[in-house]
Amino acid sequence: MAQIELIEYSFKYPREDKSALDNINLSIDEGEFVLICGPSGCGKTTLLQQLKKEIIPEGKITGRALYEGVPIKDLDDFIAASNIGMVFQEPESQIVTDRVINELAFSMENLGFPLEKMGRRMGEMVHFFGIEDKLYEKIHNLSGGQKQVLNLASVLLLQPKVLLLDEPTSQLDPVSSKEFIQMVQNLNRDFSITVIITEHRLEELFHIVDRVVMLDEGQIKYDGKPKDVAKEIYDNNDEIFFNYLPSISKLYFKLDKEKDNVPLTIRDAKKWIKNISIDKEMQEKQKIEDKKNIKNTIINIKNISFRYERGKPLVLDKLSLEINQGEFLSILGGNGSGKSTLLKVVAGAYKPQYGKIYVNGKKLHNIDEDKRFRYIGYLDQNPMLYFLHDRVQDEIYDRAEKINAAEKDVQYIIDLFELNNILHRHPYDISGGEKQKVALAIVLLAKPKILLLDEPTKGIDPISKRNIGNLLINLKKSGITLVVATHDIEFAARFSDRCALLFDKDIRAVEEPNTFFSQNYFYTTSINRIIRDKIPNAIIWEDVVNHVYI
Repeated sequence: MAQIELIEYSFKYPREDKSALDNINLSIDEGEFVLICGPSGCGKTTLLQQLKKEIIPEGKITGRALYEGVPIKDLDDFIAASNIGMVFQEPESQIVTDRVINELAFSMENLGFPLEKMGRRMGEMVHFFGIEDKLYEKIHNLSGGQKQVLNLASVLLLQPKVLLLDEPTSQLDPVSSKEFIQMVQNLNRDFSITVIITEHRLEELFHIVDRVVMLDEGQIKYDGKPKDVAKEIYDNNDEIFFNYLPSISKLYFKLDKEKDNVPLTIRDAKKWIKNISIDKEMQEKQKIEDKKNIKNTIINIKNISFRYERGKPLVLDKLSLEINQGEFLSILGGNGSGKSTLLKVVAGAYKPQYGKIYVNGKKLHNIDEDKRFRYIGYLDQNPMLYFLHDRVQDEIYDRAEKINAAEKDVQYIIDLFELNNILHRHPYDISGGEKQKVALAIVLLAKPKILLLDEPTKGIDPISKRNIGNLLINLKKSGITLVVATHDIEFAARFSDRCALLFDKDIRAVEEPNTFFSQNYFYTTSINRIIRDKIPNAIIWEDVVNHVYI
């Protein structure tokens, strides 16, 4: 008997003409590691919600959803809460207390665990996750990635048999993401916990899962082992879902004549690439145009230091950075390194205790506040902060009215982000990727000259991500300066003019992407890992294709 089973299952949200899930038949055995992926809004999160009794949304349901043969909606409350755990896409939506220790204890307290059992489990979990120094920390001081790790620890304290993960690495840096996935893999392999995970970033996941399920408009389009799914997508000449394959698989299908032994790991890819002839005489191709036309400094950050509260450690310490007009600068760094804080300081939301920030030669806080906030656009990593109304359409038009945006500009933004189909929906009811697109659309309506983006690709599918990247490049060409804090290495490698590493409260390196990523061990792309011995500066699969005799 399958542990989780969906039988001819369909779900339709209230006042919707189209089903979010359409005749889903899915059977998952105990201990399976299943990856669910697909475009934003295809039904991934909705599917996970059907498996968690407490959060099944209102709507019309047909078919059956079973846990160990019992309808999920009829499960005993204790079993439903403890046996099926879930980590949500937005960390803040799952956190209910003010301090780490209280959050860890919350779920166990609600289920009536005795104090001795709570203490034993908490001690074990805190040590396992290495968060002893954060135990009494206020949660609002944690980074997005740290909050996500806290959520996972809180769920695991109930020792679930099924773990549902909704894009859990979207706010984690590359090292933390790899560690998180390895942790989940160990839980799956060592404790036979069934893992069902949705993700857009597949580089670290595709090769370790047992099975890949790809959704399209609420239906299962592909279902099978990773290699089989990759081969089927290629054989079908499916240009849409080809974008969802890891870079290694894309490179293989572009270069290999056999197409019958798809490498999924770095190790297998390095063995395969040895047989590929490389044109070593070809000069490295630059991906981003106009680098030599970068203009004068527009933002000059001089020796700034910042802490959130008196007596607390510095988050930024004597940090200096020059940002050029019309460039696309990506800032990378670990969770809690201060990337989000730096953007907020540059936006004027926080004032550094020491040092100065100059914009076009003027001190940032000497610029009129209204002019400053129109000149510098800022997108927070939590899109929920931008939503005040009951419909997406109202969010967009309310913002447009406040800044006197023209109707043609509003419609252009709506079309650009493909928002027409969700304009009538509540912003809280759309997918995580759709929330991100709506928030970015709201910010762009003001046509800022400087655009600060905190994790703009979080929760966004590969096609939308490429569209956003191309949009940002066009904005850059029009003279807008872009500063992006991101964990998305593939995005930064493809679109940035320069990349900076924030470490130990200061900027430690600022270089062009090919140089920056080719010198890193963890902060680099999967393509660079497999090809750096032959083409040191290749960082995306197109770089390699340009060097190969085909």
